[in-house]
Amino acid sequence: MSENQTPQEMLAVSQAKTKYGLQKTKIPRHIAIIMDGNGRWAKMRGLSRIHGHRQASTAVREAVEGCLELGVEYLTLFVFSTENWLRPKREVQMLMQLLRKFLIDERENILKNHIRLNTIGHTEQLPDFIRKELEKTMTLSAKNRRMVLTLALNYGGRQDIMDAAMKIAEKVSAKKIAPEEIDEELFSNHLATAKMPDPDLFIRTSGEFRVSNFLLWQLSYSEMWITPVLWPDFRREHIIEAVKEYSRRERRYGKVTR
Repeated sequence: MSENQTPQEMLAVSQAKTKYGLQKTKIPRHIAIIMDGNGRWAKMRGLSRIHGHRQASTAVREAVEGCLELGVEYLTLFVFSTENWLRPKREVQMLMQLLRKFLIDERENILKNHIRLNTIGHTEQLPDFIRKELEKTMTLSAKNRRMVLTLALNYGGRQDIMDAAMKIAEKVSAKKIAPEEIDEELFSNHLATAKMPDPDLFIRTSGEFRVSNFLLWQLSYSEMWITPVLWPDFRREHIIEAVKEYSRRERRYGKVTR
């Protein structure tokens, strides 16, 4: 449970855990989600892919609310990958417009619920109208501490690792770091997620068993929960189900239980 929660929020989380039978469960601090299946959802209904993307906002809202209810401190959503630029130009344009609409429509809820908005990825390559809305919400929510909502935008796990390696190489070259000082902690501190704990729970919708270049370093010891539910149909009860499954697992980090 986050120390940044108000007494009222802590009480609400306690009541939610009781409601869902999670009283003695350790809630994951950080949940990361690949939101997959928008296109298939639309195809099953004879609609264009963009209709599936439009329905995704409801699922995002439900996931955020479910995490808030349980006291999750960090939620990271894979919104747009570095590979997504290869999609049809019109689809990419519509995705950007939908992202802008989401940022505007959800700004009030983000602030009301004391959420801090964060991003990872090369956002400098996004359209100006997206960066403007991102910067506005991030500035307004900068002091919020209840939960950090991170949007992975123009993000790729391999690129993240390469960027970290480049930063470290530059510091070694400038003699700010000695090669023998490089360890896992130092490397992690140069990734885009440096200020966050690694995800405890990784969720992927649509039944695909891939990490798809998402948080490759950070997911090393994350528990994975794969659901056949397509992202537009994802709801709060699926977050609860995932956390319940997480609570039944034993995290050994490569060690042997005695």
